[in-house]
Amino acid sequence: MKICFPVEHDRGLLSAVYGHFGSAPGFVVVDSVTGECTAIDNGDRVHQHGACNPVAGLGGHQVDAVVVGGIGGGALHKLNAAGMRVFRAGAGTVADNLALLKENLLQEYLPGHTCGGHGHNHGCSH
Repeated sequence: MKICFPVEHDRGLLSAVYGHFGSAPGFVVVDSVTGECTAIDNGDRVHQHGACNPVAGLGGHQVDAVVVGGIGGGALHKLNAAGMRVFRAGAGTVADNLALLKENLLQEYLPGHTCGGHGHNHGCSH
């Protein structure tokens, strides 16, 4: 399974998971079987609120799941429609969250549990 983690700086498994999908500078994609990490620039980072194209942001890379601190409703819907599950990150690194995901300890994002904006104090839980 290939899992995408939004990050500010690529440090592989030691990268901190970023707090919001659409505004993340990049992504680290981890193959959970081989452990291989691939860094991707967020090709859709600059967009108007509500106009995120998360699949384009992944630059054609195929992933099965996303683990992130926060995500907007539109982006969640688009990722789900493309066949990707989205999970709420816990504190820590990509490696920490990968371990939590493997143990089924991360909550899956559902509509209604998403962010309302890109700024701080926008009412979401991260």
